[in-house]
Amino acid sequence: MATPLPADRFLAALRAEGVTVVEHPGWRTHNRNQAGAWGPVAGVMIHHTVSSGTASSVELCYNGYDGLPGPLCHGVIAKDGSVHLVASGRANHAGGGDPSVLRAVVTETYGDRPPAPREHQGSSNAVDGNSRFYGFECINLGNGSDPWPAAQLDAIERVSAALCRAHGWGAKSVIGHLEWSDWKSDPKGFGMPGMRDRVQKRLAAAPIKNPPAGIPAGKPAAPRLQPFPGSSFFRKETSSPIITAMGRRLVAEGCSAYTVGPSPRWGEADRLSYAKWQHKLGFRGSDADGVPGAASWNALKVPFTK
Repeated sequence: MATPLPADRFLAALRAEGVTVVEHPGWRTHNRNQAGAWGPVAGVMIHHTVSSGTASSVELCYNGYDGLPGPLCHGVIAKDGSVHLVASGRANHAGGGDPSVLRAVVTETYGDRPPAPREHQGSSNAVDGNSRFYGFECINLGNGSDPWPAAQLDAIERVSAALCRAHGWGAKSVIGHLEWSDWKSDPKGFGMPGMRDRVQKRLAAAPIKNPPAGIPAGKPAAPRLQPFPGSSFFRKETSSPIITAMGRRLVAEGCSAYTVGPSPRWGEADRLSYAKWQHKLGFRGSDADGVPGAASWNALKVPFTK
């Protein structure tokens, strides 16, 4: 998971990917941050609006409606491929969803599709998707027959790739609302596996030349990460710089139970901190006992240390 992009970097990332951007007045400070957390973010979620017409759809997504205040997404993708920015920060677009889907997105460990969702807004084990995902509403009636023009699909591909590129994610960080909540069916009319294939091909393309200010000319080399040392490594006898590096990452993710800061020796503060991280990823019960496992370790991205 990652810290959300501020408005300027968000805009620059989209433009660097060749997105045609329209800035709605006030979008940079329009959000629902007062209603809950915004970040860390894990991916991008695609929706359809169940509406027609660009101007009216953008206003709907900016303002919301009775019972669901706006913004309802971060950007509205029109039929002509233009992307209208309406928010920077938390938005009312994802709602509650399945923690197993969040884990699969964070670790990018699923096949063609994430696991089938079994949770939704208001269900007992649902996790807050509004804090974890960028959201894009695509103008479409959602009836399965309203067409998806090539320009609109291209824009979905580009905005998804732009944010994946900015955060160092792969295409498996891009999901549809129907893959998040068992109550939802959007987007309807094209398949998310095919869209992820398009996004991954774009991410594999050569770096963008002469990007706007704020975006590096090429994606920096991925930092070398510490391989998972095995669960048996984490015991009170262990003293290693790996433990210190892990602790620093936990602190950076807001999962600290430390009173004096991370140290090389594995202890109860490390276990409690790591349990917070497992809960943050959506693990529960014995899967969140504070002892690192491979999936949660790989998601933490601990820097390599000798």
